[in-house]
Amino acid sequence: MNRSVLVTGASRGIGAATARAFAADGDRVAVHYSSSPEAAQAVLEALPGEGHVLAHADLADPAAVQTMVTGVADDLGSIDVLVNNAGVYGPHPIRETSYEQWQAAWTETLAVNLLGPANTAWCAIRHMPRGGRIINVSSRGAFRGEPNQPAYGASKAALVSLTQSLARSLGPEGIAVTAIAPGWTTTDMAAKALEGDGYDRRRMESPLERVAAPDEVAAAILYLASPLAEFATGTVLDFNGASHLRM
Repeated sequence: MNRSVLVTGASRGIGAATARAFAADGDRVAVHYSSSPEAAQAVLEALPGEGHVLAHADLADPAAVQTMVTGVADDLGSIDVLVNNAGVYGPHPIRETSYEQWQAAWTETLAVNLLGPANTAWCAIRHMPRGGRIINVSSRGAFRGEPNQPAYGASKAALVSLTQSLARSLGPEGIAVTAIAPGWTTTDMAAKALEGDGYDRRRMESPLERVAAPDEVAAAILYLASPLAEFATGTVLDFNGASHLRM
């Protein structure tokens, strides 16, 4: 389709799979990374097609986000699609965490998982034409709760609210904004939880008796970014294998 696509957190997992999906569809992709330049470079070099670029920024740094997005727009000519995928996920159970650790976990998680996407979206729409798309990667944890990672669950719930607010505000400009809420997926972030018998316990949460692959989530993101998905704006797509059903 030859669109310009920025995917944050694209050096691994769902982000890397999403970068591959858009590139295979004929789009030019900016592969964003924060702390894994070698992995991001490997993703970039493996992408089909031409015109792809690397993009580096600490998403917790608003100035770095603005510089990164402006650089991507300069390199690609515009930003037709933004996929806010990057996120952090660290344990901080309330009874087992010191007050200092608790504060640090909330500060870091909200800075990357919520303020990062909000700032990236603010910057990106300055370069986004009519027909643009923003897809925010939320989580099943936004709805079922995250007892050991409460800041993560709260940040992903807030990302859903941000999605709906932006869908309302950007709709008159022809920009559609959606979210996807995956359940367990075979990514580096989930690797520890899926070790050993952890995989069997997690896969049995779904009646399909498995967890998702990153390519499956990427395919859904590709649809949400398509012209045919415009009327889905404001939607949150549950993608958890029926492991958590909400009304």
